[in-house]
Amino acid sequence: MKDMSLLSGWENFYVIVGSSAGALIGLQFVVVTLIAERPPRDADAAGAAFSTPSVVHFTVVLLLSAIASIPWRTILAAALIWGVVGLGGIIYVFIVARRMRIQRAYRPVFEDWLFHVMLPLASYAALAAAGVFAFSNTGTALFVIAGATLILLFIGIHNAWDTVTYHVFTKRANITNQKS
Repeated sequence: MKDMSLLSGWENFYVIVGSSAGALIGLQFVVVTLIAERPPRDADAAGAAFSTPSVVHFTVVLLLSAIASIPWRTILAAALIWGVVGLGGIIYVFIVARRMRIQRAYRPVFEDWLFHVMLPLASYAALAAAGVFAFSNTGTALFVIAGATLILLFIGIHNAWDTVTYHVFTKRANITNQKS
């Protein structure tokens, strides 16, 4: 089995990325609580399509950071987990795409499809592939996993920011205009 000493150089990366994801999960809960004072019609369907994926991506980043921090003796268990998480993520992206199509609170634009479907799908596919080729090329697989993890973190940040700015500027402006 492959020597797991290759993971020893990744501690700082995963401490930074994992703690960032954990903090952002908490911040996402605060934001959702603050914008929940006037939920729009069909908010539950829109939330499942646009807000929940951010928490899922942050949680996956936290999970991947924890997996990379475990003192594995061989690559087998870690590679299996990476592959399963990647496959689960691929399935989840298709669920998100369906939710985006059927919700009626907001009409998705290209940027939404890019950050909620295309980029997450690429990240989860890379993660699944890295789980497979970790046996033959562990070093490269670790860089692919790190890249997928970082992209998921950035996707979550983008999507959380997008949600906040939409509610602050678009929804609040609509409420102000209705009161005038």
